[in-house]
Amino acid sequence: MKIKNKLRLNVGLLFLLILILGSVGIGYIHALKRDTDKILVANYQTLEYSINMLSALDDTTKESITVFEENLFKQEANITEPGEKEATINTRRLYTQIKASNDTLLKNSLRNEIRDIMKMNMKALKSKSLHAQHTAKTATLWIAFAASLCILIAFSLMINLPSNIANPISELTKSIRQIADRNYSQRVHFNDNSEFGDLARSFNTMAEKLEEYNDSNLARLLLEKKRIETLISNMRDPVIGIDEQNNITFINKEALKITGLQIDDVRNKTLQRLSTENDLIRKLTNERNQPKGSANETLKIFNDGKECHYEKTIVPISIMPTGETKEKNAGIVILLRNVTAYKELDAAKTNFLSTISHEFKTPISAIKMGVQLLYNERTGTLNKEQHSLVEGIKDDAERLLRITGELLKMTQVESGNIQLSMLSGSPIEIVNYAVNATKIQADQKKLKLTLDHPMNLPNVIADREKTAWVLTNLISNAIRYSTEGSEISISVKPVADKINFEVRDFGKGIAPDYLTKIFDRYFRVPGTSTEGTGLGLSISKDFIEAQGGTIGVESTPGEGSRFYFQLPSSTDQ
Repeated sequence: MKIKNKLRLNVGLLFLLILILGSVGIGYIHALKRDTDKILVANYQTLEYSINMLSALDDTTKESITVFEENLFKQEANITEPGEKEATINTRRLYTQIKASNDTLLKNSLRNEIRDIMKMNMKALKSKSLHAQHTAKTATLWIAFAASLCILIAFSLMINLPSNIANPISELTKSIRQIADRNYSQRVHFNDNSEFGDLARSFNTMAEKLEEYNDSNLARLLLEKKRIETLISNMRDPVIGIDEQNNITFINKEALKITGLQIDDVRNKTLQRLSTENDLIRKLTNERNQPKGSANETLKIFNDGKECHYEKTIVPISIMPTGETKEKNAGIVILLRNVTAYKELDAAKTNFLSTISHEFKTPISAIKMGVQLLYNERTGTLNKEQHSLVEGIKDDAERLLRITGELLKMTQVESGNIQLSMLSGSPIEIVNYAVNATKIQADQKKLKLTLDHPMNLPNVIADREKTAWVLTNLISNAIRYSTEGSEISISVKPVADKINFEVRDFGKGIAPDYLTKIFDRYFRVPGTSTEGTGLGLSISKDFIEAQGGTIGVESTPGEGSRFYFQLPSSTDQ
């Protein structure tokens, strides 16, 4: 039966029972009212008339005669019981005779007749009361029966009807979840002709088609899986896949080669167990919680009979399940990029720059010395044109010497051979050295150098020479990008357990897009002067960080820039 028809039938049956219950109740209520009316109208009124006639018979006044006649007249119109008519006729006859003769014996007979009428009605009253009680009992039984039947049917509907609707829906929901989990063999069975039966047949048809589609694509999916596995296996760079349960899902030939493992060593083994058996696996996987998607420091791994350099990158894998709005973690992929060739080229470049810088420094110094000799009047007086040429040679020689010095410092940084002399000293001495070194340059642009520092400034633990070079470089940059006649503020102050050095200019500033790149090697802000190598700030960063400090910049276009660095303070004075 259809659910719609089933609901109609059950609700209709319940409605019919309620209608029957109401009809029975109303019928018996009317029967009781009818019986009560009979008692009140017929018998009770006759008794009242009879009592009034007996009372009037004992009184001889005119008013009593009138009362007797009125009640007798009413009684004659209210004859309802067997024998009551004859008794009423006799009462009228005896009353007529008494009016004519006023005989006492006749009055007694009249009283007896009235009493007979009363007895008849009392008997009828009792009989009708019993009948009314019987009617009430019958009504109670029928109403109780109908109410019980309604309650039973309603309880049955309350229990069975929701189950008949909810159980198929629950079973269908479970089957849909099975289909969502790719269990396309799931079927539902509703052996009826209801809407659920139609829904089940449609669902089973859909499941069969999905299963057929899945089977038809299984071979293609397996082929694609095999192709991807072959591609990963034959990559020149090591690749390791780890799922969300921290188990190795795949590892290619190169990764097996550098770890010294065999494919059988990886199968059916947890990552935790492999980490205890292989040091390289432990090193690679223990660092998987670091920031994803960015390269780590270069790893040195012995491979192919030599020490090789690999750059590790961790790539997080996330998927968006169908029908959901939140991504689900599916594990990570560890990529090891062989950068040995780049490292060797970088080392060769560093050696080349170091050699060239050393070779350049000597002749450049000789050129600078020759220029100074030309300025000496003992070598002859220079005319205006010659003096201009010598000035140009001097500037170029100083620029080449500065570039050569920066290249030498860069080779120290790249080779990791930064020689530090960490001593406790006065930060004011470092600042004064830098200010004196840049004073002539500032005077040429009519710039005012202001120094701000508190009294009793703690000592700083630093390499004095390299820190002074960094501060000199920052002041030189501030001079270069400041407008003529402006101010450059230099401040030194303690910050927690650090000494903060700060150089502030009021030039055109640096665009926010370039702030993150300002300390990159060879980087120059677009649109600025091409003077310089783009190495000064990069070398400054390396020098400061090598001393355990930090360096940074803040800038607002049109308002200027603030370069600062911090080094550890010392309690020694």
